[in-house]
Amino acid sequence: MIAVLGGHGKTGRAVLAALSERDVEGRPLGRADWPELTDAVAGCAAAYLIAPNLHPDEPAYVAQALTALASAEVPRVVYHSVASPYAPEMPHHLGKAVSEDLVRRSGLAWTILQPGAYLQNLDLSGPVTVPYDVDAVFGFADLRDVAQVAALVLLEDGHVGATYELATRTATVAELAAEAGVAAVRTDERPDGWLGAMFDYYDRHGLPVGTRTMAGLLARDGDS
Repeated sequence: MIAVLGGHGKTGRAVLAALSERDVEGRPLGRADWPELTDAVAGCAAAYLIAPNLHPDEPAYVAQALTALASAEVPRVVYHSVASPYAPEMPHHLGKAVSEDLVRRSGLAWTILQPGAYLQNLDLSGPVTVPYDVDAVFGFADLRDVAQVAALVLLEDGHVGATYELATRTATVAELAAEAGVAAVRTDERPDGWLGAMFDYYDRHGLPVGTRTMAGLLARDGDS
């Protein structure tokens, strides 16, 4: 039994599906389970830990989860982080960097996954409009690939103590749009707060991630 904390979101559902493909039962846990999390994870062999998107205090959330896992004597945790967690211009990335440190010092057997931006976050069915440079380079991760890696590191030996940065392919939004036969358009409209800071960062730097780690884990060729 594998606990998936955050199991009702799109990432959690994908991880549960990947576990099911390997005939392993997953236990999806959400916010309603949080007050009794120690009981909810009891008997699990490992846990996949996903914080809610843009959580205002991810380190506190992760610390609470790690305490519950330790109290329930769950020996193994895989933490879902992000590519380039230590990026001071993106506050929510910094929250994941601090959380990674908590995971590494938790006393549990740990692995950390750092996926790039999901390909599935782009709607390629029509013109693609984004609030940053459409020619910025990204290491995009296919959610299905991330889920397959999650299942692999949860179930196979040799991944304890590893931090894996994950991307399926390197591309720009303009390139992905062109492949889909649609236009890529940059808008100057920006949200405030953390999302605005993230888009400002993307505008200047993109989010490049190499593909070799993902390819190696899934035993296929990478593109960079």
